[in-house]
Amino acid sequence: MDNIQGKHFSITEQPGVNTVIYQLNKTNKEYLDRYPKYTLERIENTSELVGDLSKKTYYVDDPSPKGNPLVLMSFADKKVVINSGVLMGDEVKVSKKPLLFNFNTYNPESLEYREFNYTPNMKRAITIIDLETKEEVKPQIFFDEKTNQVKGKCKLKPFKSYFAFEIREKK
Repeated sequence: MDNIQGKHFSITEQPGVNTVIYQLNKTNKEYLDRYPKYTLERIENTSELVGDLSKKTYYVDDPSPKGNPLVLMSFADKKVVINSGVLMGDEVKVSKKPLLFNFNTYNPESLEYREFNYTPNMKRAITIIDLETKEEVKPQIFFDEKTNQVKGKCKLKPFKSYFAFEIREKK
């Protein structure tokens, strides 16, 4: 059996707050012609109640010795606090000030499909989060015969709010 290496860390949330954490991945130079420079990968977690608070434990399967950049988002009633951090060794270092990101909630008036290039490893350039469940909108996979590529479509339901974000390089 292979020896699985990994790290885990925990946070405690106040009632009414739901935190999701993504690992920021930089695309290798040889793939930049096909993929965006940065992708995001949601970090899996488990949750347990500790009194009125929720304790979440996050798991990073293959930590980098140079550190794993993180994007932390805490969703509360009609607001999102976004912060950055890094997993270094056995410690998570989080910025003392949340970074200011421009964001919009998207609320389509009819059923819509948003198409994007699909990456089979669940790393995404753009992530869409359902604001009710705080889960990612999972893509439907299809083969585009015109471009000869596997692509994904996200189904956005009418009159429902979504939070979409993308990491871009500042020019």
